[in-house]
Amino acid sequence: KGNSMSKRNNRSVSNQKMRKQANRKKAQNAKRTQKRRGMTTGKKILVGICVVLLIFVIVAIVGVAYFGSKMGKLNVAKLDVDALSISDELSYDESGYLNVALFGLDKRANNDEMGERSDTIMVASLNRETKEVKISSVYRDTLLQQKDGTYNKANSAYSFGGAEQAIAMLNKNLDLDIQHYVTVDFAALVDVIDALGGIDIDVTDEEVEYLNGYIMEIIENTGVNTVAVEHSGLQTLSGVQATAYARIRYTSGDDFKRAERQRLVLAKIAEKAQKADLATINKIIDKVFPRIETNFTLKEILAYAKDAMKYQLADTTGFPEVKDTMDYEDAGNVVVPLTLE
Repeated sequence: KGNSMSKRNNRSVSNQKMRKQANRKKAQNAKRTQKRRGMTTGKKILVGICVVLLIFVIVAIVGVAYFGSKMGKLNVAKLDVDALSISDELSYDESGYLNVALFGLDKRANNDEMGERSDTIMVASLNRETKEVKISSVYRDTLLQQKDGTYNKANSAYSFGGAEQAIAMLNKNLDLDIQHYVTVDFAALVDVIDALGGIDIDVTDEEVEYLNGYIMEIIENTGVNTVAVEHSGLQTLSGVQATAYARIRYTSGDDFKRAERQRLVLAKIAEKAQKADLATINKIIDKVFPRIETNFTLKEILAYAKDAMKYQLADTTGFPEVKDTMDYEDAGNVVVPLTLE
């Protein structure tokens, strides 16, 4: 009985700490919003995960027949290739890169209007020869030309036309040949990380307070409980804690540092997924696949899965690398690329 009361008291203290930090975070966010109008409209956040690599690894581990029986859990869509704004100057190269767009949406149950914009945008590039995978984040507030010729934030394209229009925007502005995509909602990130037993992250003193502030919001929206992060340093974070870490935006570096955290979380997930056993993989499939939408066919997944264990995460970067910020019409404060390289 004494131990039970002690546990409840510890949990109560932990929850109080997270609530105080959540309230402090909201107050600080409001002040910063006034300084940088347009950069924080609402709480639209999300972390994209490299489910492409995860799916390939799963097939390699469980086998074709087993994966085929689970394929029905994925939401499979089709894209009109002619609507993807692929440059006529680009030619298909079987030995070159496979570029895949990764979109993270916030489909929280208590807010039907959230998740319309892809608040995490990444491009995963698989080198078919070397098996290296490069991840590039496209900052969500980057001012890019939309399919209709107007300019708006990068994350608005998904809101206006779903994956098809978002891919067209990426191809048009970055001169890419993206024909495949994966969309996942942020709650899936919590499930994946928990199924993998957590991921090791070196948390800084500055990040601890913001991390705990986001934890309370994620608990409320996912129903998954956790405890507060008590200290900085290298530690194993749970799904909720790691997702909160990836959402941190208001430290030095702002949105650019957040994108860096997202790529780190992504790398840690990929690293552990390649070492997971069959039971863990099955748990991930059952919980996460219903939250995923893709236009990869079973045939394509099987073709890439045969080399899944050879894939290595290489460089990660953010676009634009050379940038500035400004206020632009109704879009508010935007990130302006000074070069499209």
